[in-house]
Amino acid sequence: MGKPTGFMEIDRHDPKYLPVTERVRNYREFIFPLPDAEVGKQGARCMDCGIPFCQTGCPVNNIIPDWNDLVYRQQWREAIEVLHSTNNFPEFTGRICPAPCEAACILNINDDPVTIKSIEHAIIDKAWREGWVVPQPPHRKTGKRVAVVGSGPAGLACSQQLARAGHDVVLFEKNDRIGGLMRYGIPDFKMEKHLIDRRMQQMRAEGVDFRVNQHIGVNVPASQLLKEFDALVLTGGSEQPRDLPVPGRELDDVMYAMDFLPQQNKRNAGDRVADVVSVTARGKHVVVIGGGDTGSDCIGTSIRQGAVAITQFELLPQPPENENKPLTWPNWPMKMRTSSSQEEGCARDWSVATKSFSGSNGRVEKLRAIRLEWNKDAKGGWVMQEMASSKFDIKADLVLLAMGYLHPVHEGMLQELAVGLDVRGNVAADTLRYQTSIPKVFSAGDMRRGQSLVVWAIREGRQAARAVDEFLMGSSELPR
Repeated sequence: MGKPTGFMEIDRHDPKYLPVTERVRNYREFIFPLPDAEVGKQGARCMDCGIPFCQTGCPVNNIIPDWNDLVYRQQWREAIEVLHSTNNFPEFTGRICPAPCEAACILNINDDPVTIKSIEHAIIDKAWREGWVVPQPPHRKTGKRVAVVGSGPAGLACSQQLARAGHDVVLFEKNDRIGGLMRYGIPDFKMEKHLIDRRMQQMRAEGVDFRVNQHIGVNVPASQLLKEFDALVLTGGSEQPRDLPVPGRELDDVMYAMDFLPQQNKRNAGDRVADVVSVTARGKHVVVIGGGDTGSDCIGTSIRQGAVAITQFELLPQPPENENKPLTWPNWPMKMRTSSSQEEGCARDWSVATKSFSGSNGRVEKLRAIRLEWNKDAKGGWVMQEMASSKFDIKADLVLLAMGYLHPVHEGMLQELAVGLDVRGNVAADTLRYQTSIPKVFSAGDMRRGQSLVVWAIREGRQAARAVDEFLMGSSELPR
């Protein structure tokens, strides 16, 4: 414990943001990191609890009290070693994880929690600046070949762990660049893409072979991988979006969020987006349907593109401003949250269902919605009911559907392999062996568990790597 009285003497201080008027002019990150000394003071607020609920709240089980103490003592190099022992990519999680660890912090019961996420962010950024993050090639090669399909955080973590265990790893990606949703789903203003490129350099030096434009089951037969490799790991994510089958859905500029967001990331990377598919929010009234992170990303991107107005609809009721901590702690609470993108300017409306779209010349111009009332049924479950005479119209030149994802895309690779699926349509595999119905085929991340967080993807990628190592070698020294 760095400072026994730290939590009583020191207030929580979060990093500052660039003012809205300045940050919306570009797509760069806009957080001002705290000085090392201030980060150390924030680490001193950690109480090194006998039962560190922050660790159980963290899906990768980061050893949070240890690196809080090390940062307080300004022992940064030791801190990154502890952080890397559980998390392959803290520069990703320190930027885009919602920090369930902070919700589980014991200080959060009656005070502000420790700034765990920003401390993690500070540790890894300093480690890169100081040159402490270096390749860790294996001491010996096993002669075994493993194919990993999908280069999101699960695939990257799995590939890095397997390469460090001495296996020859080939990571296949259907897109033209590595990174999965981190590359083409997360806007650059939340996470700049040079962070992925930097990790790729490290992983190449460790032995990972990256192959892009390789859409398994489409332009590369899945059967080819089964023949050429000793094991195959499916980490392709959950990419089947939830649709909105209402009249007018077929109109132009009513589109999935994940058809909209990647276009701007490609432009930022210097790529040309074909005119036939190019869509921007410039000069448009934008309606975002869905209140989660993807919807928030659509808002921030639309603002930077020059939208005239942005409205965000959520089907569920508006959550309370503050959670009932005695009932929710240490679990992730349902409460009112406002993202940095929402702060930049949008109208938010809850308990709203979309009834139809209309327009002219094949292009959307108006959205018709209705207000909902939520009540409990006889069994205590929540049911929604449309409120009489509550229909209303809103101008809509661009409608972005950000209502989540159902399961992995089944057409192509999964159908060709004929792997077993669970009741939700995800690839069926447990969290011990991560093995599918085909013995040499494994699955991890969103493709196995459904749409989830980057921290869960990294955890599953690491655990799947150990399972594959055990399958190939009979035992494994990789951590779980």
